[in-house]
Amino acid sequence: MLKHLIRHVAQTTGLNGQTSRAALGILLSASDRQGSPFMKELNQRFPAVRKLVNQSRQVYGGAKGEIAQLIEQTPGGRMAVATTMIRNLQNLGLSHQQIAGLFPAVSSYYETNYGIKGFAHLGDLLGGGEAVEASKAVHG
Repeated sequence: MLKHLIRHVAQTTGLNGQTSRAALGILLSASDRQGSPFMKELNQRFPAVRKLVNQSRQVYGGAKGEIAQLIEQTPGGRMAVATTMIRNLQNLGLSHQQIAGLFPAVSSYYETNYGIKGFAHLGDLLGGGEAVEASKAVHG
C-alpha cells in the first residue's frame, strides 16, 4: 500500500520516488502530531503509515513527551507544526505548487482506494480550531 501511495504522490506532484517518500513522511507526521482523525484511521488500518511517520520524526523531529504532544495541538503549537512542515518540505526542494499538491494527492488516493476522506488541504491539518468528530472526518 505505501509503495502505491508513494508512486501516486510522485506521479501527481512530479516528484521522484525518494523525495515523494520523504515529503509524505513529513506531511503525515505533521498531521499525526495534530491528532488528525484522518491519521488515527490510517495508523489503525495501515502499519506501514505508522512506520513512515516514526521514521520521519526521527529525521525531522517532533514532540517526544505526552505534554509536548498536547502542546502541539494548541493553536500556537498547530502553527509551529505547520510552519516546520512547510520549511522541511521546502528544504527537500519542493515548490509551493508541489507542496499544495501533496494534500489532494494523499486525499484522492485514500478516498479512491479505501473510502477514507478528510485530508484535502492545509486547513484539514490545522483543524480550524474546532473539534471534528472522527467518524465524519474519515467517512464523510
